[in-house]
Amino acid sequence: MNSGKAAEKYKPRNPLRIVTAASLFDGHDAAINIMRRIIQDTGVEVIHLGHNRSVAEIVECAIQEDAQSVAITSYQGGHIEFLKYMFDLFCEMNAPHIKIFAGGGGVILPHEIKELEDYGITRIYSPDDGREMGLQGMINDVVRKSDFPLKENKQLSLETIEKRNINAISRLITLAENSPDDIAGLLASLREKAKTIVTPVLGITGTGGSGKSSLVDELVRRFLNDFPELHIGIISVDPSKRRTGGALLGDRIRMNSIHNPRVFMRSLATRRSNLAVSPYVHDAVDILKVAAYDLIILETSGIGQSDTEIIDQSDLSMYVMTPEFGAPTQLEKIDMIDYAELIAINKFEKRGGLDALRDVRKQFARSRHLFDANPESLPVIGTTASQFNNPGVNQLYMRLCRILNEKTASEAFAITPHPLHEPHKIEIIPPRRVRYLSEIAETVRAYNEKADRQANLAREIQSFETVLEKAKDEATRNFLQKELEKLRDELEKQSQKLLDEWPAKKANYESDEFQYQVRNKTLTIATKTKTLSYLPIPKVILPQYEDRGELLRWLLKENVPGEFPYAAGVFPFKREAEDPTRMFAGEGGPERTNKRFHYVSEGLPFSRLSTAFDSVTLYGEDPAERPDIYGKIGNSGVSIATLDDAKKLYSGFDLIAPATSVSMTINGPAPAMTAFFLNAAIDQQCEKYIRQNALENLVEAKLMEKYDAKGLKRPRYEGGLPKGNDGLGLLLLGITGDEILPPEVYSQIKADTLAKVRGTVQADILKEDQAQNTCIFSTDFSLKMMGDMQRYFIEEKVRNFYSVSISGYHIAEAGANPITQLAFTLANGFTYVEYYLSRGMKIDDFAPNLSFFFSNGEDPEYAVMGRVARLIWAKAMREKYHGDERSQKLKYHIQTSGRSLHAQEIAFNDIRTTLQALYAIYDNCNSLHTNAYDEAITTPTEESVRRAMAIQLIINHELGLAKNQNPLQGSFIIEYLTDLVEAAVLEEFDRISERGGVLGAMESMYQRGKIQEESLYYERQKHSGKLKIIGVNTYLDSQGSPTVLPREVIRSTENEKQQQIQNLANYQQAHHKAAQIALGKLQKASIANENIFESLMEAAKSCSLGQISNALYKVGGQYRRNM
Repeated sequence: MNSGKAAEKYKPRNPLRIVTAASLFDGHDAAINIMRRIIQDTGVEVIHLGHNRSVAEIVECAIQEDAQSVAITSYQGGHIEFLKYMFDLFCEMNAPHIKIFAGGGGVILPHEIKELEDYGITRIYSPDDGREMGLQGMINDVVRKSDFPLKENKQLSLETIEKRNINAISRLITLAENSPDDIAGLLASLREKAKTIVTPVLGITGTGGSGKSSLVDELVRRFLNDFPELHIGIISVDPSKRRTGGALLGDRIRMNSIHNPRVFMRSLATRRSNLAVSPYVHDAVDILKVAAYDLIILETSGIGQSDTEIIDQSDLSMYVMTPEFGAPTQLEKIDMIDYAELIAINKFEKRGGLDALRDVRKQFARSRHLFDANPESLPVIGTTASQFNNPGVNQLYMRLCRILNEKTASEAFAITPHPLHEPHKIEIIPPRRVRYLSEIAETVRAYNEKADRQANLAREIQSFETVLEKAKDEATRNFLQKELEKLRDELEKQSQKLLDEWPAKKANYESDEFQYQVRNKTLTIATKTKTLSYLPIPKVILPQYEDRGELLRWLLKENVPGEFPYAAGVFPFKREAEDPTRMFAGEGGPERTNKRFHYVSEGLPFSRLSTAFDSVTLYGEDPAERPDIYGKIGNSGVSIATLDDAKKLYSGFDLIAPATSVSMTINGPAPAMTAFFLNAAIDQQCEKYIRQNALENLVEAKLMEKYDAKGLKRPRYEGGLPKGNDGLGLLLLGITGDEILPPEVYSQIKADTLAKVRGTVQADILKEDQAQNTCIFSTDFSLKMMGDMQRYFIEEKVRNFYSVSISGYHIAEAGANPITQLAFTLANGFTYVEYYLSRGMKIDDFAPNLSFFFSNGEDPEYAVMGRVARLIWAKAMREKYHGDERSQKLKYHIQTSGRSLHAQEIAFNDIRTTLQALYAIYDNCNSLHTNAYDEAITTPTEESVRRAMAIQLIINHELGLAKNQNPLQGSFIIEYLTDLVEAAVLEEFDRISERGGVLGAMESMYQRGKIQEESLYYERQKHSGKLKIIGVNTYLDSQGSPTVLPREVIRSTENEKQQQIQNLANYQQAHHKAAQIALGKLQKASIANENIFESLMEAAKSCSLGQISNALYKVGGQYRRNM
């Protein structure tokens, strides 16, 4: 660790521009966000692209922006191919001078660093570099190596500009900005030439945060779609920092449409204070005119009320604002309302949108003396740029095209009208329900207060009864009896019932056997275990209270496991035949992961399979030869692109067996992956039917028709089957059950399968937007698909498969403390509840399909994470939503903390994991995954996975106290922590509610900001040594505990990557016609607001994951990144 004082900032000698991004299919943006802040603070103009960026996007950006270097983080593997491809592409694009810097924690190994630096990558920073140099020291190194002037070159001439040579255009803009005197002659010629060219310049300005960049992106998308020959130039201006001279040029991060050969974009810093336009804009516009761009869009930085600079730089201007401008009199102070030809009131869906439209139209009319004008005819339009195909944006776009035609005196921008009717609005939370979190907080507090009142009443009643027994005087007895009756009337019937039933309940638990009901079945279980010393240990220990008030308080606030409010667990006893163990696997192709699944399940009476997908799959794409994709195939997860892959992955496991449960950690494309999984389960059961009825000849005939006759290779499981795999699921590779069996038989098998299949898909899109970044579709569209999937589950009676695993794990991994993790996760869960209710679903139809997923660290709050979650959920479900007992039961999975795995002294990681597992088991989690000690440096090996599994088995089977199933109940510190954490979570609910609920808070990036703030606090405490971490910042070994290198690195092989690409090509050839029909139906279902998941279930039979994603992008929109 760098023990010296922080390095002083390097001061650049030249104007510097650096592009920052996280690599393709990589959502880990915390590190690159910290880096780009420090780079900017060091006096650099930073063009930030955010996460999940391809090599082509980064290279295109760096060349158009004429940057000296790019700084990349890569934490998802594939870095060798990614960075070499980037170097090669820069050379191919005549930009070998652009330097490449990268880092990836312990993911990029020392020998790989050497290989990449030998290839030409400027510098790869390792964790040890970070410890030695510190953050500022690393950034100084990047900036110093990038600090060189960009000079004139031979490409610069009027002719190369006219030919639209991108390198020449970019460099000329740079020189016009940095050293205009050096190219005075060329600039003079260019300015004269530009005067003869009539190219419309659209100036877009507005307040900061009004969504200008998103609106520009939507307009550009429409222009590109409607005009196949149109070339667009975009100049975007952001302010420079007065203190450092640096700038954050962040408009590109919001734009999805600009990655097109017909679009050129350049970001400029103002390089002066308090102004919204760079002084070099005019030359940049002239350069784009001479380069024959047909439309130039100039976007300014956020402006104040009196700024009108844009009108001097453009032919027509658009002012973008939001409904939140204050009182109508404020509009009289906004100069742009007097000058703009178009006004967009963006974020129009916000409360007050219609009022804002009315007021702005009035002010527009007043400023132009249009007192008799029809308000509808005025060019003031409400837009929602975040909504795909928004009719308001369509109206704005058509108005804009009409004005462009008038300005150019042509029909160059004549278009077919876009739909102006309001499409089906995906309203997630109705406006009247935005206070739902505060209402839940009030409900929980009210319940707690009532419990205390009822407990006090019970105590008073007991006291009166005791005194009454002793009283001799008749008058006194009469008085006491009357008072006692009053108190009994105040005690609720439910409270009295709990007290009346207590003796029998206690006797039941203290007997040798206990009987209880689960889904209409009576289960009998032994209530005690015996120690080696022959002493009985009760599985559930009860309080020995004599005071009825204390007893009632305990019954109302704690109670026994399996009874409301479920503090100690949602089931009366643990399933003794099945440990709560769930093990993660995912690497290479489906065959390798299938072998790992059979390995970790060997000898166990149950199969709890938890699936990790590679980053290509997590982002909904197909494996491909392109190097930045190729390197990530099958790394850090399994590659799954088709239904056949899913069949191979889970082959040999009966997916409807009660002892089999599958968990899939995937979010953005989760509906498609769920459709693959459910179809694989259905086809397994079809296979059983086919074998039982000797119909294999029909399968053979279909395979001959579909593959042999076309000269295609039949799909097969590569390599021998592992021990324990009987081949179930492989008979129908390449075909589906409905191609073989009669419709009525297939339908019956499908219905039976859906009713029995057990498992979970993560599918938590709110958490992705807040923390993990594997969103691929627009958020509203993703939520619509989640709702459609849940609706399908209700209609098809899918009772044992969780449609969403509402996940706090990744919120914690992104840096949140335990309170924030729990509060955000529960808030997200209640948001899904409100959304599903708003769609007409009944609480008891969907609440049982919701599950939760938490991280367990070592902080004291983690000791009560599960019990507080259960308490809040149960109280809200019963008291507010009136859900039944099953709806009230919060079920959750725990995974030990990934953040607590350190690359130094990795043997110590197992100690941390053991303590975290102990927390989880004592708190009665429903399933548990223990991380392998070497995950900090590599994909876990079989040896490390076995050790991780052993941690749970030793606690469950060897640790004596774990034989008791409610060990936390009755502990003073646990009760104190429970109340403290519950109160803190409810306070956070109120804070989120003040920001408009979860979705309103997301818009202002409240959750992201809070997570990053807490992450930074943790890192500072760790780096300062105030937070002691053994073997990391204290108790170091004699060598200083350096980063440990893995003995074995598990990566996908060339053969596996090629196999996946070839299998995909073969699959797509075999299913080409069916896929086109299915994709068309899928898009139609989306446009018609039908159930998309129903169509996905059919599309999954013939389409690849990438085909499905790309079809849905066209009707639902792509996710737009945030800064």
